[in-house]
Amino acid sequence: MRPGSPLPQGQDKVAAVRAMFDAIAPRYDLLNRLLTFGMDRRWRRRAVRELRLPSGSRVFDLACGTGDLCRDLEAAGLHAVGFDLSAGMLRTAREHRDSGRLRAPMVLGDALCLPVQPQSADGVTCGFALRNVVDLDSLFSELARVVRPGGRISLLEVAEPSHPIMRLGHGVYFGKVIPRIGGLLSDRAAYEYLPKSLAYLPPAEEMLGLLDQRGFEAVRHSLLSGGIAQLITATRRR
Repeated sequence: MRPGSPLPQGQDKVAAVRAMFDAIAPRYDLLNRLLTFGMDRRWRRRAVRELRLPSGSRVFDLACGTGDLCRDLEAAGLHAVGFDLSAGMLRTAREHRDSGRLRAPMVLGDALCLPVQPQSADGVTCGFALRNVVDLDSLFSELARVVRPGGRISLLEVAEPSHPIMRLGHGVYFGKVIPRIGGLLSDRAAYEYLPKSLAYLPPAEEMLGLLDQRGFEAVRHSLLSGGIAQLITATRRR
């Protein structure tokens, strides 16, 4: 995506997101730690805890990137399988696996059409990718297909604080500082996309309603770190 270009839609969005993450994969982990001041680690651990699944459960991590959430799932005694649309991200994840930092298999695949059998997962996680899919309702339908009855989902995403002062400061940091740092260390266009991509996200109430319609219950929405991130959890209806 070129700096200043409008947000892509449909298949243009799929191609743009894939190319963007291929480009930023080599320094993605570094920038995650730097730009979130390390808070992303706490958010991922919270997402894993909220699964509330027993040791040995199989969890699909969608948009797994370089494998951060897969490592946290493994640390919790869960069997992770990573899926991502970006070959560049998976290349970095496989380097981590080859070095012994990660055991989970990594699969190139679209979260809207996973190459797995129905009800083959005890749980699903997804870190900061809801705004990157073409159709959230299709994603939630796919989650309902692959998660067994009684299974759990835990979905992390960015958010905007509701408090006016925090919202102002977050807007400056998200909209001005992050693209500048991203441009210095990686790809400026990709980190300009990050704040703009919030426009893809519907209100939390709408996302919770879609999950309910697609067969999930105990749907819960939590704001993290003063509202700069959000976590959506739910149980597949029996």
